[in-house]
Amino acid sequence: MSIRDERKQQSRQALLDAALTLSTSGRSFSSISLREVAREVGLVPTAFYRHFQDMEELGKELVDQVALYLKNVLHQLGQGLALPEAKTQTTMDSFFEAVEQNPQQWIFMIAERWGGSKAVRLAINREINYLTEDLTSELKKLEFFEHFQNSQDLHVLTSLLINSSFTWAMSWLSLSRQYSDLELESQKMIFKKQSVTQIRLIFRGILNWESSRI
Repeated sequence: MSIRDERKQQSRQALLDAALTLSTSGRSFSSISLREVAREVGLVPTAFYRHFQDMEELGKELVDQVALYLKNVLHQLGQGLALPEAKTQTTMDSFFEAVEQNPQQWIFMIAERWGGSKAVRLAINREINYLTEDLTSELKKLEFFEHFQNSQDLHVLTSLLINSSFTWAMSWLSLSRQYSDLELESQKMIFKKQSVTQIRLIFRGILNWESSRI
């Protein structure tokens, strides 16, 4: 890659990063203008069009990037939870650490899933469907799920895990807005314990699951 191409790629990524920051600062993606995004990275509005046709195209690519990050986290979550019950706490610790390290990705995907931009909303729903299919395929390979004779049952379980992960992530991030210092740490411990209990209940049911014959 030439220096020119590298700089162009850097500018393109800067626009994506700026859009992510603006859309997770209490505003929706649909309320952000092209001019605001360009100004955020020090570009004139006309320079924006060297990288994206419009905000809709930028939004779709932003969804792709965020979904790729979430895919890695969710795969680790799904595979980690299939380990012995004693590992559940460690798995959830890693999950919440990932949420804290990259809060914007979670906020964007969850908020815009039902947001104002139709193009972004459809792109997110598409990516969630891909995530569900991919994670279902991965879980099928694990011994823990061998007794699932109906693949649709495993698909339902995967959807449950993904939707639960979004709920856990947003609830976890909201704690920092409600509490501070020692109270925050106390609330985090309580929430972690609750989420681990939820997981153990789900996976206790998995061990005894029998596919419906209806």
